[in-house]
Amino acid sequence: MRPLPGLLLPVLLPLWLVAQGGAFLMAQSAQDPAELRQKLADIQGRLNQVDQQLSSLKKRRKGVLVEIQGISLQRDRARAQVEGARLRRDQAQTEVQVIGREQARIQGEVQRLQSDLRRQVRWMQALGPWGDLGLYASFKDLEAWLVRGRMLAWARLQERKQLGQVHRLQGDLAVKEKALKEVLARVAADEKEAAQLQAALRLQEEKLNSFLDGLQKDETAQKQAQAELAEEALQLERLLSGLLGKPKGEAFEATVAFANLRGELPQPVEGTLSQAFGEHLHPRFHTKTMQSGLLIAANGGAPVGAVADGKVAFADYYQSYGPMVILDHGGGWFTLYTHLLGLSVSKGQVLRAGESVGAVGDTVDGPRLGFEIRHQAQPQDPQKWLKRRYR
Repeated sequence: MRPLPGLLLPVLLPLWLVAQGGAFLMAQSAQDPAELRQKLADIQGRLNQVDQQLSSLKKRRKGVLVEIQGISLQRDRARAQVEGARLRRDQAQTEVQVIGREQARIQGEVQRLQSDLRRQVRWMQALGPWGDLGLYASFKDLEAWLVRGRMLAWARLQERKQLGQVHRLQGDLAVKEKALKEVLARVAADEKEAAQLQAALRLQEEKLNSFLDGLQKDETAQKQAQAELAEEALQLERLLSGLLGKPKGEAFEATVAFANLRGELPQPVEGTLSQAFGEHLHPRFHTKTMQSGLLIAANGGAPVGAVADGKVAFADYYQSYGPMVILDHGGGWFTLYTHLLGLSVSKGQVLRAGESVGAVGDTVDGPRLGFEIRHQAQPQDPQKWLKRRYR
């Protein structure tokens, strides 16, 4: 029997797929597409927040702190872009795996139909070009011969249907192969973009480190930074004093007075103590500074919880504190959460103890959360209020 033309065409992944790392991609476990899309959306949200901070930074008076924050934000932006490129690459790799599985399924279906057709054609050829017309005399009557003829007609109809299915599936395979080539081209482009963004990130990190190294040797710049920090602290006190002057109807009334929670507050985030409350020698500026709260080293993006019931009195980007949230707990008590990853709550929102205030953001020294407790704008040592102190 002569092979049926076009039916035995093997449809396999292109050899160049292996040359471009396809074998490696196919070996990886597919990631959940919905999860990848959510991560990409989160990255875009981070980029938007960084851009908002950069825009807010332009409105501030130029100085050492503004310059540091600007370079740091550009670094954060580059980091988010690198992460986004990596996720897009993962997304494309997942598409490659999905298309590969579809190709394998379609190829298996084509092979099954081809096998059925071979058996059917061999059976029909065995009967000769006229079916079993030449054998009708062996049947007892004409009715049996007609039944046999109808079976042959049905078999020919099924053959045509199977041939149509094979051609349709081969068309599907061609479409899948084209889609695969397009996705692999996207993978290559994403890899190239990721490499470029990684190089840009290294440049931003080098720029930040170079600026900070120079600052350590520049006494004039150190004194300027110290003056700027002192001015920011004074402005924060004014902000809090303004919040105290709010109309009584806007004040938060707690079920349990905040003053009674001393020594019982939960930690706002899991982490370790980076800088304690009180006067310190600034690690970079080498000047004495007053730490009005705690600086907590934690994982970037770690959830930050409200330590007590309260109302959001302030939620905005604030000078070198970055994204900052102030909760009003009533009776002149406030908690402050600074250096957040972004702003996820809004002014006027009421939070219960443990509910999310935001997430840990980045600083020039790594991921940190600034946490303060204030009464009548005066800072308190948060360690004395926590049930479990930071170490």
